[in-house]
Amino acid sequence: QVQLVESGGGLVQAGGSLRLSCAASGSGFSINVIDWYRQGPGKQREMVARERSGGSANFADSVKGRFTISRDHAKNTGYLQMNSLKPEDTAVYYCNANVRIGAYDYSYWGQGTQVAVSA
Repeated sequence: QVQLVESGGGLVQAGGSLRLSCAASGSGFSINVIDWYRQGPGKQREMVARERSGGSANFADSVKGRFTISRDHAKNTGYLQMNSLKPEDTAVYYCNANVRIGAYDYSYWGQGTQVAVSA
């Protein structure tokens, strides 16, 4: 079993920055990719960033040029760096990790972390 714990959310003024963390714990697993999603008030959950093998990533058009992702493989932790934040970035942010356990891949979700951006 793998658990994902997110941290780093909070309240920030427009133009500010936050870095979200997604730490995976457990045993006998390896992380394939960590993706990031968000769900704003009254909205459906949407993809924010999707990690690709080799370290590249795809981003939603709304965050391109402002958000980046990275991973600390030794710590089994992924990061979402959010710069130049806008009020419309206000949402609960979730990480989703695709992990390999034995011969199979599994998907796990973090608990979500609230990001609020004030104008």
